[in-house]
Amino acid sequence: MTPHSTHTADRILGGWLGRIAGNMLGKPVERGDYWTRARIDRYLRLTGALPLTDYLPEPPAATDGFELRPEWRHCVRGRISGSCRDDDVDYAILGLHLLETHGFAFTTEEVGELWLLRLPYLQTFTAERAAYRNLANGLRPPLTATFENPYQEWIGALIRADIFGWTNPGDPHRAAALARRDAVLSHTGNGVYGAMWAAALIAAAFTASGPRAALEAALERVPASSRLARTVRHTLALHAAGAAWEDTLTAMDEETGRLGWIHAVPNAAVITAGLLYGDGDFTRTITLTVRGGLDTDSNGATAGSVAGVLCGAGGIGRQWTEPLEDTVRSAVFGFDGVRITELAHRTARLVVG
Repeated sequence: MTPHSTHTADRILGGWLGRIAGNMLGKPVERGDYWTRARIDRYLRLTGALPLTDYLPEPPAATDGFELRPEWRHCVRGRISGSCRDDDVDYAILGLHLLETHGFAFTTEEVGELWLLRLPYLQTFTAERAAYRNLANGLRPPLTATFENPYQEWIGALIRADIFGWTNPGDPHRAAALARRDAVLSHTGNGVYGAMWAAALIAAAFTASGPRAALEAALERVPASSRLARTVRHTLALHAAGAAWEDTLTAMDEETGRLGWIHAVPNAAVITAGLLYGDGDFTRTITLTVRGGLDTDSNGATAGSVAGVLCGAGGIGRQWTEPLEDTVRSAVFGFDGVRITELAHRTARLVVG
């Protein structure tokens, strides 16, 4: 490999590690209507984990009022042995398989075909489950996204977008275009814009001077008048004005909270704030993002992916990577137990191939 390609490969590995670690960090408290920012911080104070610099601690015995997700035993510090299975990682793997199978000229119909071939129906949720059902019933895009699907602007397409950023370093325009082609299988409006924004953000992170520059570049790839773009711009403005992280999130919650905790728009604000106030530090970025609440595992994964690209694999602390044991659990047929380093190598090969 040339020095340039070696550098890119390290950043791609950083993106994969960051997505998986951020997802694992947020998974025990993934339920935004219950695990509010205040409740998450109460839990961290109770367990002596503020400031948060590692995976969540396990709950003390006989603690009321802090009901973690059932998977918590495999996602808290001291208990992790490889990554937990989660759709936030499954879709990154499926996206890699899509590009390896069909190349960058893939069609939306081919995305749907791979879902039916490789992804179990009961491991899909919200908009993806509606689209999967529509595919199985013979509908074709874009009807798969609109027929009996009340989740069209939720976060699902956003969490599928990383692979398009990782494989287009420094080219947010192409990354966003590919993400859109994937997203319209199951989403419309801000649900699609969220995917375009996330892909562009990750692509921009390869060459940006820092999080703000990457966020500003990503904004150019979505309609300026969209709710998502206006929300991200407002978050950027609050940070630039010197508002504290907590005050920024309170202001954005007042503006977007009625949309619900799985909608793409309020979650984009949490991701944006985590990246800005994390200021390029991997640990600070993913811990602030998860402490921001809402869809914690998805937000931690996306912020971790961006931060991992910005700092490279070498910039991620060992407390995040060593418990993963270079192993991914996945529901995607043929990929359970795959090595993280193998996924990163295959992704890098698409860039230089």
